[in-house]
Amino acid sequence: MPTQQKITRVKICGLTREADVDAAVSAGANAIGFVFYPPSPRYIDFDSAARLAKRIPPFVDVVGLFVNASPDTVITACEALPINLLQFHGDENADYCRQFSRPWLRAARVRAGLDLVEFAREFSDARGLLLDAFVEGYGGGGHVFDWTLIPPGLPGHVVLSGGLTPDNVGEAIQRVRPVAVDVSSGVEMSKGIKDHEKIAAFMAAVRKADESI
Repeated sequence: MPTQQKITRVKICGLTREADVDAAVSAGANAIGFVFYPPSPRYIDFDSAARLAKRIPPFVDVVGLFVNASPDTVITACEALPINLLQFHGDENADYCRQFSRPWLRAARVRAGLDLVEFAREFSDARGLLLDAFVEGYGGGGHVFDWTLIPPGLPGHVVLSGGLTPDNVGEAIQRVRPVAVDVSSGVEMSKGIKDHEKIAAFMAAVRKADESI
């Protein structure tokens, strides 16, 4: 039988403008991420996100990113938007994450000393683990972490984030072999404002890496 080609899925996160949503969808993104964390420069309110979500066609996921939000906040977001996947980036435990009866990702801020295997066990019913760089506060801040900290055979589906750009995402895919990659600052001209050429270049680099595996 012929070998099935690897297809790395792509999420473009932190979108705030109609044109950027359109560019991400046109480039072939599998998911669009909205940041519902008010301190973030990429924060968007529910009403604005709902308007943008109307531009997203079927079979492109709408992802809502939260950091230590109250349950009522997450529920309100799910009522206001067609969110397919929840993404938790704070200190949420597994009971918190699973209470919404919706698929979810749990982010791990990777640094030396973090037991990713134990982390994966704790969040075993997550749709996947999103591995991001550790910085003070929350969010990767556009930094790449040491990919050798990811143990071989880590249980669950790995989504790789943290400082990915059109220039390094190919190497990241070849070395880590994640099921998906998540990019925000790496395809921006300024915080919350995407660069459409960088989005296209990022998608092209992902496809090229997949073809080489």
